[in-house]
Amino acid sequence: MVAVTEKIKSLRQQINDHNYRYYVLDDPVISDGEYDQLFRKLEQLEGQHPELIVPDSPTQRIGADPLEAFGTVTHRIPMMSLANAMSNDELTAFDERLKKALDDMADIEYVSEPKLDGLAVELIYENGTFVNGSTRGDGTSGEDITANLKTIKSIPLALRHDKRSIPRLLEVRGEVFICKSDFKSLNAQREKSGEPPFANPRNAAAGSLRQLDPKITATRSLSIYCYQAGSIIGAEFNTHWDFLQSIQDWGLPVNHEIQIAAGIKQAVAYHRQLEAHREDLPYEIDGSVIKVNSLSLRDKVGVRSRTPRWAIAGKFKAQQATTVIHNIVASVGRTGAVTPVAKLEAVEVSGVTVTNATLHNQDEIDRKDIRIGDTVVVERSGDVIPKVIKVISAKRPAGTKPYHLPTSCPVCNHELYRSEDEVVYRCHNHACSAQIKGHLQHFVSKNAMDIDGVGEKLIEQLVDQGLINTVDDLLRLDQVTLAGLERMGEKSASNVLASITSAKATTFARFVFALGIRHVGEHTAKILEQAFHGVIGTFREASFDTLEAIDEIGPIVAESIIRFWQDEANKEIVAACFEMGITFQEPPEMLPQTLARKTFVFTGSLEIYTRKTAQELVESRGARASSSVSKNTDYVVAGAGAGSKLAKAKELGVSILTEQEFEKLLKEQE
Repeated sequence: MVAVTEKIKSLRQQINDHNYRYYVLDDPVISDGEYDQLFRKLEQLEGQHPELIVPDSPTQRIGADPLEAFGTVTHRIPMMSLANAMSNDELTAFDERLKKALDDMADIEYVSEPKLDGLAVELIYENGTFVNGSTRGDGTSGEDITANLKTIKSIPLALRHDKRSIPRLLEVRGEVFICKSDFKSLNAQREKSGEPPFANPRNAAAGSLRQLDPKITATRSLSIYCYQAGSIIGAEFNTHWDFLQSIQDWGLPVNHEIQIAAGIKQAVAYHRQLEAHREDLPYEIDGSVIKVNSLSLRDKVGVRSRTPRWAIAGKFKAQQATTVIHNIVASVGRTGAVTPVAKLEAVEVSGVTVTNATLHNQDEIDRKDIRIGDTVVVERSGDVIPKVIKVISAKRPAGTKPYHLPTSCPVCNHELYRSEDEVVYRCHNHACSAQIKGHLQHFVSKNAMDIDGVGEKLIEQLVDQGLINTVDDLLRLDQVTLAGLERMGEKSASNVLASITSAKATTFARFVFALGIRHVGEHTAKILEQAFHGVIGTFREASFDTLEAIDEIGPIVAESIIRFWQDEANKEIVAACFEMGITFQEPPEMLPQTLARKTFVFTGSLEIYTRKTAQELVESRGARASSSVSKNTDYVVAGAGAGSKLAKAKELGVSILTEQEFEKLLKEQE
C-alpha cells in the first residue's frame, strides 16, 4: 500500500510540474500524448484506491454536480474598474496628475500589460489550497464559480512552494479568456450542432464560466492570466513586479507580455507597439493597462470611489463600426456550403475599409432579424471576414422584408440541401463552377501547395474558359495555354509554370491539406503524415478503425476521409497528380530532433525563407515556433523591419540571429 501511495503522490507531482512548465513557464518538456499517459495512470490508480484521492489532485478538476443557481461571494477588497484613456495625450495627462499628487516630477516606474478582453475573476487560496473563485460582479460581490474555475488546467489547485513560502491567505485577480483559435473552433462546433455562435471571445469566456454544469465548462478551452493582488496574509511586497514574480513561483500564470516601463514615455511606446501588433497575439485585447509599480506610491495617491488613481486603461481604436446593408448575396464555397454575405456601405474598421460581412447562415439571419436596408454594427477581428454583430432596429426603414436564402444554387441552379445535423445549406453539384474555383483556390493557397502567381482571377479565367476543372488539370498547364489568356503574356506564363513546377516538390501534409478533404485541416494533415509516415498509398487504403485509432482523429474525420477515398474520381485525380510530378520531401518528424526543447521567434521580413517555411524547418527538428518573445525564447531570427519583438529580445538578453546565421545554424544540425 505504501508503494501505491508513493506512486500516486509521484504522479500528482509530475502532472502538476508539467502543468506549471506548460501554463506558467511556457516551456513544456513532454508531448501531449505523454502527459495524457501520466494522467490516465493516475486516474487508474485513484480509481483502484479511492481512499487515496485528495481534493487538490489533478483528477478532481471535474466532478461537481450541476448547480441550480450560483451563490454569492463578497470580496474582502473591492474589485475596482479602471479609468480609461482614449488617446496617448490622455495617458500622458494621467502621468502628470500623479506627479502633481505626489509633488514630485521624477519619472514614475510603471508596469504595462495587455488589457485582456475576457471575464475578471478572483481566486482565493488558503494555506496554498484553492478554496474559492468568483466573478467580479458589481465589484463588491460576485458569483461563486469555484467548480467551473477548477476545470481550467492553468489554475493550480495547490500552490507550489519549492521557490518561496506560501502565504496563509492569497487573493489574486485575473482574467479568464479564450484564445482566438479555440474561439473559432468552438463556434464551428456550435454551428455544426445547430447552436448560435458566440458573438466574440469575451462572450464565449463569460458564457462558459457561467454554466451551471461544470462538465460543460470543462469542454471549453479556457485560459487565465493573473495580474492583481487582493487580500494577502503572510507575504509582503514592495512593488507590483515583485508580486507578479512571486505568484509565478507559486504556479499562477502571468502574461509574458507584461513589462516594466521607466516613465510614461516608455509606457506610451509599449501601448503603441501593442496596438500595432495586437493581431499577432493569440488572444483578443482591447488596450493596455498602466499601473504604478511602487506599492507605497499607490498608497500615497489612493483610490476614487470606483477606480484607483494609480492605474489607467489605455484603449485602442474601436474594432466595431456602424453601417448600412445595401444587399445580401449567397456565396458558394469549395465544399458547396452557401453562406449569406452582407454588401455594406463602405466603412473603416480598425484601419481597414469594410464592404462585406458574413451573416453565417439562415438561422443566424433569423435570430438577429437581419434585413436589406438595416443599419448594423459590424466587427472585424484578425484576418477573419467582418461580421454583423447586431441590428439597430430603431433605424430600420419602413417596408423591409425578412431575408431568405434561395432554394437553388445561385451559381449552377442546382437544388440546395440542408442535412439534419447541419445549419448550412449546400449545393451537392460537384460540377458547380463556384465549388471548382474554391477548391482550386484552396489547392494553390499559401498553406497548401503555395503556388505563387495563381490567384483568384487567373483561376476564374481558366475555369470559365473550360481549360481546367480539377487540380491535376492545373498541373498540366502549358506555356501556350497560359500565354493566350487575357493580360498574361509569355513572361507571366513562364513565371506561373515555374511556380507550379517548384510547388510539385512538397510534403505529405501540405498535399493532403491541399486536397480539401472535409474536416482535414493543417494540423490534422500533419497528424496523418506522422501516422502514415508520409506514404500516400497506406493512407489511401486505411480502414475506418485504423483512422479512428489515431490520436486526435475522431469518427467524423475518419468517416470524411473514407468517403473521400471511396470516390473513384478523387483516386484518379490524386494518381494523376503524382503522374504530373508531385513528390514528397521527408516528413518533418523523420528528421533528427537536434533542436528539441528550443523555442524560436521569427520577426521582420525574411529573404531566404518565408516565415512559414522557417517555422516548419525548426519544428521538423523538434523546436517550437512561437509568436511572442519571452524569457523562455532561445532564438529570435530577425529580418528587415523587425520591431517590438526584436527590442524585447534585446531587453531580455535572448540570442538574436540574422537570417544568414539562422541558415548556418540549420546546416550545423544536419
